[in-house]
Amino acid sequence: MENTATDNAASSGSGRRADAPVRCAWCGREVVQSGAGRRRRYCGQSCRQRAYEQRQALAGTSVPADALILSSAAAEELTDRLFEVRCAAEDVAAAVSDGEDADSVSALCEELVGLARRAEAIRSRAGD
Repeated sequence: MENTATDNAASSGSGRRADAPVRCAWCGREVVQSGAGRRRRYCGQSCRQRAYEQRQALAGTSVPADALILSSAAAEELTDRLFEVRCAAEDVAAAVSDGEDADSVSALCEELVGLARRAEAIRSRAGD
């Protein structure tokens, strides 16, 4: 249920740098491209099958094909993680404006990246 407009743009190659990794339209893992031809949208057959099953289940309903359905617990977890990322970004901005030394800003940046990766990891668990 992860197929979004951004994923569609990424999978079609539009607006993307040639060296930018393509993410699976279903699970978000990096898709390894092989040789010439059409770019792959899914990391494997199981994700392709799950996407097909979702399209079939949504056929004839009013639910948009790119809708993401989360449990309330998953939505709350995502909101909490985004709050952590925002707070960490504010810490970095404050450190820079206060003239903190490079090591302190670097440590804050590493924390920010770690929090962002943790928030992004929810994508692969959204269907759980």
